[in-house]
Amino acid sequence: MRTFDFAPLHRATVGFDQIADLMDRVMSSDIQQPSYPPYNIEKTADDAYRISIAVAGFSEEELNVEVKEHALIVSARKGEESEVRSYLHRGIATRAFERRFTLADHVRVEGASHADGMLHIDLVREVPEALKPRRIEIASANGSRPKEIASTVN
Repeated sequence: MRTFDFAPLHRATVGFDQIADLMDRVMSSDIQQPSYPPYNIEKTADDAYRISIAVAGFSEEELNVEVKEHALIVSARKGEESEVRSYLHRGIATRAFERRFTLADHVRVEGASHADGMLHIDLVREVPEALKPRRIEIASANGSRPKEIASTVN
């Protein structure tokens, strides 16, 4: 198992302790992550993402998508088959599954769609106004208020 020294991170940043915790959880996971069902994560815009999961054989009613405590949980459970079938080869897996994705702060699920055996989940990152960069005016040493600085546009 690898270990990482996060001391340089702690010397230069404030409030990123959860990154070290997340890395510890990911690196210490001795249990192999399930590979079923296969999925893609793509970046569709600067602040937009899409998770696509192959869910062949599942109907919309058998799929469940929920967000709980900064985690996106996708699960499926196949209903009981009413007719008895005799397979010569069964290669399409329709076993129950649960797949979890940890969501960063300010990422919300925008919607989900099911088409052609694929479940698409659209995510968007919305940075609150309070967290966006802003200019801080500096007061002068004599206690007077700072002068307004006009910005020039060329």
